[in-house]
Amino acid sequence: MAKPSLVITRRIYPEAIEALSAHFNIAFENQASDTPLTKPELIEKLAQAQYLFCTVADKVDADVIAAATQLKMIATGAVGYNNIDAAACKARGIRLSNTPDVLTETTADFAFALLMATARRVSESERYVRSGQWKGWAFDQFTGMDVHGATLGIMGMGRIGGAIAKRGAGFGMQVLYHNRSQAKQENGARLVDRETLLKSSDFVVLVVPYSPETHHFIQAKDIHLMKPTACLINIARGGVVKDDDLLAALRAGKIRAAGLDVFEGEPALLPGFLELENVVLTPHIASSSRATRGRMVSLAAENLIAHVQGLPLKTPVI
Repeated sequence: MAKPSLVITRRIYPEAIEALSAHFNIAFENQASDTPLTKPELIEKLAQAQYLFCTVADKVDADVIAAATQLKMIATGAVGYNNIDAAACKARGIRLSNTPDVLTETTADFAFALLMATARRVSESERYVRSGQWKGWAFDQFTGMDVHGATLGIMGMGRIGGAIAKRGAGFGMQVLYHNRSQAKQENGARLVDRETLLKSSDFVVLVVPYSPETHHFIQAKDIHLMKPTACLINIARGGVVKDDDLLAALRAGKIRAAGLDVFEGEPALLPGFLELENVVLTPHIASSSRATRGRMVSLAAENLIAHVQGLPLKTPVI
């Protein structure tokens, strides 16, 4: 019996390719580049394919799904799947899986790394040293914000939010959270309304999933509620923050600083962010440890293999 056809949109780890090769005819594997396939290219590659392994950077919209007439399943190597038209998949009976849980702790680690780098001006001071400007020690040199004892506000108390709360408690922070529903009170975290969180927090960390309801979840009116000494940390998704409003607020000193791992329209970002010293910028790497990214790829592969073997998906979305 012929193996079903699989398209892999991005360069992935060799151990996953080896595992998938035993069960699939890999019709296309984008090993040559990390540039996402264009929509016409993706439609072309999926014309005869039954399975798709994609990433968060691949837009699999209703047109792509309609053109992929033989498609049976999509596995994304990510937790979020807002880049995939899940309703179109469901209407066609196409299965969809994602990779929750395996990246929780690593992503929470990075959220705290970004928070601390922002608070203590790590990127700014490193640029200062590298450029040869440092001529000696001074009391007021790159003074930042204390993390210990500060108030941490978490927008979205899911798995990752809970792991961030645990780290905040370890730093002796008061932890507040806002969630669409009552969540488990991790490490003494206190549920508050949105306005209270924004007004009270020294650090606001965004961990909400992206959806039409959370598009521009944070914009000018929200930023203006924050303390002028506060920092905003976004590890959620581009589009959760209205970047134009954030840039304007940072320029005007409405808040102290921001740490951003995601951007609207990424990999493009507003050039104005590059002009500011009080912004820490990273390229969507919150889950990027070798161990965790390896587990994400492996879990996506395991879901594909389970489907072709007629077994239940390990982490189904649909």
